[in-house]
Amino acid sequence: MAGADEFMKYRSPLVSRYASKEMAYNFSDRKKFTTWRKLWIYLAKAEKALDLPISDEQIVEMESHADDIDFTMAAEEERKLRHDVMAHVHTFAHYCPTAAPIIHLGATSCYVGDNTDLIMLRDGFDILLPKLARVIDRLSNFAEKHSDLPTLGFTHYQPAQLTTVGKRACLWLQDLAMDMRNLQRARDDLRFRGVKGTTGTQASFLQLFQGDHDKVEELDRLVTEMAGFKRAYLVTGQTYSRKVDVDSLSSLASLGATVHKICTDIRLLANLKEIEEPFEKEQIGSSAMPYKRNPMRAERCCSLARHLVALMADPLQTASVQWLERTLDDSANRRISLPESFLTADIILSTLQNITEGLVVYPKVIERHIRHELPFMATENIIMAMVKAGGNRQDCHEKIRVLSQEAAAVVKQEGGDNDLLSRVQADPYFAPILGQLDAILDPKTFIGRAPQQVARFLSEEVRPLLEPYKSKMDVKIELEL
Repeated sequence: MAGADEFMKYRSPLVSRYASKEMAYNFSDRKKFTTWRKLWIYLAKAEKALDLPISDEQIVEMESHADDIDFTMAAEEERKLRHDVMAHVHTFAHYCPTAAPIIHLGATSCYVGDNTDLIMLRDGFDILLPKLARVIDRLSNFAEKHSDLPTLGFTHYQPAQLTTVGKRACLWLQDLAMDMRNLQRARDDLRFRGVKGTTGTQASFLQLFQGDHDKVEELDRLVTEMAGFKRAYLVTGQTYSRKVDVDSLSSLASLGATVHKICTDIRLLANLKEIEEPFEKEQIGSSAMPYKRNPMRAERCCSLARHLVALMADPLQTASVQWLERTLDDSANRRISLPESFLTADIILSTLQNITEGLVVYPKVIERHIRHELPFMATENIIMAMVKAGGNRQDCHEKIRVLSQEAAAVVKQEGGDNDLLSRVQADPYFAPILGQLDAILDPKTFIGRAPQQVARFLSEEVRPLLEPYKSKMDVKIELEL
C-alpha cells in the first residue's frame, strides 16, 4: 500500500498499475544494488583465487553485508560525490571496514553497471519466456478446439472465402512462435561484459597481476562463471556494445507488433459479436451505456504494445551516437528504455494470457454471417453443378450474374437479407440441381484444408516449442485492474 506522500509525485503506471511483482523487482533498486555487491564479491573471490592478497575474513565480511544496503547513506554519498557507483562503494566499505581496501579493486564503474544490466536483461527474458509459452499454449488449445468451425475470412476487411476460427488463431500463433524463437535467441546470445577495465583493454588487471596475461583471462572467466554466464564478450570499450540492447529490445518490439495485430483482430471480431474477450460478472463496459461490453483488455494490449514498439527507437539512436570507447549520453536513456521495454512486454503477455484463457466464441452469430455471404461465394460451385447436370456454362453464368445483382440490391439498397438462394430455387433453370443445393452450400465444403493445416501446424511447430516450459504451464492470470 503506497503511503500518502506517494500520491504527491508521479508514479509510472507500468509499475503502480500493471506490471507483475517479479518483473518490477527485476528492475528495482534493491535488485540492482544487491547485484552490484554480488559482483564485487565475485571479483574479490576470483582475485583471491588468483593469489592477490585478499583474506577469507574480507570475503566473509562482504558476504555478510551483501543484502543489507543502507539506501539513505548511499543517497547522501551520491549527493556529495555525484557518482552513483562510488557512493555505493563508500556505503559498502562503511559496513565492511576490513574489506574496504579491496572493494572494486581494479574495476571501473561499468564493471558493476553494465554487468548488472546484462544480468537484468537475462533474468527479464527468463520471466517473459514462460509467459509467452503460456499464451501460445492457451491459444493452441483454442485453435485445436475450433479447428473445423467455419467462419468468414476477410481480406481488406471485406468478406472473402471461408476459413475456420482455429485456422485464424494459427495465424496469430505463427507470429507468436516467431517471437518465442526471437526472445530465446536474444536471451541465449547475451554474454557477460566481465572484467575489462576503463577502455576495455584490461590494463588495470594486467598491472594487478604484474603482466600475467593468463591470470587476467582466468579472472575474466571466473567472474563470468560466478555470474551464471557461459561466455563473456572478448572485446568491449568501456561498455559492452549498445548493439546488444538493440538486439534485445528489437525482439520485444517485434512481440509488441504481434500482440497489437492479435488484439486488433479480437477487437474487430468483438464488434461483429463473433468472439469476445472475458467479461467479469460485475464489470462495467461504459459509464453511460450499461449494455456495452467493451474489449478493454485487448485495447490495453494495443495501447501498451504501441509504447513497446516506440521504445525501439531509443536503443537504435543510443547505439548510433556512442563515441569511440563510450559516452555517458547512453545512461539516462537506458535507465528508462531497458526497464520499460521489459515491464511493458511483461504486462501485455499477462493480459494476453488472461484473454486467451477466456475467449468466448459465438457459433450462431458466425453462422448467421456465413449465411449472409455464402450464397454469393457458392455461385461458382452452383455453375459447376449445373454444367455437370448438362447445362451451358455461359448461360448459367449469366443467370447467376443477374440473380446475384438483384439479391445484392436487396441487401445494399433495401437493407434486407441475402435472398440469392431463394431466387435460384424459384428459377426453373436450376431445377436439375435443387436437390444438391444443401450440399453445395454446406460451409464445411468451403474451408479447404484448414482443419488439417491446424493439426499439422500445432503438432510440428507449436507443441515442440512448448516442451521446455511444460512445468510452468499451470499458472493462471487474474488481472487486478
